[in-house]
Amino acid sequence: MLRIIAGEWRGRKLAAPEGDATRPTADRTRETLFSMLTSRLGSFEGLKVADLFAGSGALGLEALSRGAEHALFVEQDPAAIRAIRANIAALRCAPQCDVRASSVLSLGPVKEPLDVILLDPPYKTGAGAVAIDKLVRLGWIGEGTWVSLETEAKEVPQIKSLEIESERTVGKARLTLLRLKS
Repeated sequence: MLRIIAGEWRGRKLAAPEGDATRPTADRTRETLFSMLTSRLGSFEGLKVADLFAGSGALGLEALSRGAEHALFVEQDPAAIRAIRANIAALRCAPQCDVRASSVLSLGPVKEPLDVILLDPPYKTGAGAVAIDKLVRLGWIGEGTWVSLETEAKEVPQIKSLEIESERTVGKARLTLLRLKS
């Protein structure tokens, strides 16, 4: 069972996509990730976030529950898109959300960088590193952007354009916080 950890919607249950095409981030892992981010950001109030390889949308919805202004969800699996839309409807937060049924790699340029980008790609594919390098080139990641990448615990992300700010292993997952190189 997925649930929101903290904030306005604390304890609310979330629908997970049917089937085994997605692997939702465990509550404990999500709690650790948001603790890591909150210690650096102070709060999520007014922030613009992206939940890429979104699955159930739990990461973006957690950010909204904690005060983020807007969340973009990008996912290509039809079952996951249905779960994201059901969760947004249940939480009545559609005006704060943008759901894109597409590949993260098909995203185009943006006018200004986002505040937080949360990536939870399939493990052991390298998709997160490829996506991050593209997002940097397209302007999604700026000097103030925090990027979170979840990988399998033994997987070491190889990212050219960002530097690792912090890493933590939680169960089967490795959480890596990244920033633009100075």
